[in-house]
Amino acid sequence: MSTAIRTRIIRIGNSQGIRIPKILLEQSGIHTEVEIEVEGDHLTIRPMSQLRISWDKAFTNMSEQQDDLLLDEVNTMDWDQVEWEW
Repeated sequence: MSTAIRTRIIRIGNSQGIRIPKILLEQSGIHTEVEIEVEGDHLTIRPMSQLRISWDKAFTNMSEQQDDLLLDEVNTMDWDQVEWEW
């Protein structure tokens, strides 16, 4: 069962926003970052997907298998070899 609550658009600095009641946040599982998408005449707000959540483990496995080497040669310029002074 969905919960519909009426609210108003409010001014936040130079932008506008809405206040999302706690009960809706609890039901949706939204805690910090969100994605907002326009679908026709609707805004869809959903929790930010965590696409990189397992990258640390993948990088560790790559390192253990020595599969983390650069594929391209590193081409440096002459000025890369000279110590810079600020």
